[in-house]
Amino acid sequence: MILVSSCLAGLKVRYDGLHSLNRNIRTLVEENNAIRICPELLGGFSTPREPAEIVGGNGEDVLNGKAMVIERSGKDVTKLYIKGAYTTLAKAIEIGATIIVLKENSPSCGSSMIYNGEFTGEKVLGNGVTSALLKRYGLRVISEKEFSDGSY
Repeated sequence: MILVSSCLAGLKVRYDGLHSLNRNIRTLVEENNAIRICPELLGGFSTPREPAEIVGGNGEDVLNGKAMVIERSGKDVTKLYIKGAYTTLAKAIEIGATIIVLKENSPSCGSSMIYNGEFTGEKVLGNGVTSALLKRYGLRVISEKEFSDGSY
């Protein structure tokens, strides 16, 4: 089974209340070949919500207690991101996910790129919190771009 970010399947769950529809991913869900998940909603956030970025490192650093996830206003939301990551991990294990397609650049779902933690729009190499946790447990995580171009 494939686990996919809900926003990629067309659900309006992004921080800004919008989606990031990938038609191929939506088709997988419609054909019951994929299950949608949003780690941020599972962590306790609502939609819309304030943008957040990882400050002081990447998702691995957050899991190791060396970095934080901070909203633009300065509020520390690290615990909610970690909660969402562990809930997503449990779901991936429960359904026997063979591949997980998550939204690139997100502080939760980014699988190779995240924002730099300065709210300037600049991206850096790194995993989001959920991607880092899933990879730590040996699960295969890719971005929507890797999924679409078949490079996985």
